[in-house]
Amino acid sequence: MNSMLRKSVLGIAGLAFTGGVFAGPVAAFADTTPTTAAPVAAVQVEKPDSGKLIPHGVQGAQSRIDLNGEQMANVKAIVAATKKTGMDERAAVVAIATSLQESKLENLGHLGDRNDHDSQGLFQQRPSSGWGTVEQITDPEYSTTAFLKGLKQVDGWKDMPLTKAAQTVQVSAYPDHYAQWEQQAADLVAQHWNS
Repeated sequence: MNSMLRKSVLGIAGLAFTGGVFAGPVAAFADTTPTTAAPVAAVQVEKPDSGKLIPHGVQGAQSRIDLNGEQMANVKAIVAATKKTGMDERAAVVAIATSLQESKLENLGHLGDRNDHDSQGLFQQRPSSGWGTVEQITDPEYSTTAFLKGLKQVDGWKDMPLTKAAQTVQVSAYPDHYAQWEQQAADLVAQHWNS
């Protein structure tokens, strides 16, 4: 699988990434180490089993965290749910990057005073906003499917920057912060799509 992952920088689009690289409302739950990257670079990842490349753009400095067994299980659950919905690798990249930002791929329950309203689960979805019951949104398959259902409704999501697609679904107070996870999400999808 590692040989299938090819990164080639195609160019810098001349756009500057604005806004800081912060982990958002759940920053206290994981240490992130930003790495430097070009302001906006078009990166391509080889599409598993086809030899074709899936384009995506990495914006700004990228963050990466080490994942434990629970987090890796959640990555696999997101990939499986994405396949089950019939969506492609790009959808899985958007979903994993969103979960990395929202929960660091941890299926968070109620955090008391540290909660953002009633947000819970991998995507910090809110029962009061119609995402489902607490039991549903803390189920990785259900929460991923709910996120992907929202993503499908975003016109042109495949062609827009990941952070815009994720923000359109999530309506976060930190709309630019999803971008920092795109490279790790793409690497995880390339590693697990065919496993």
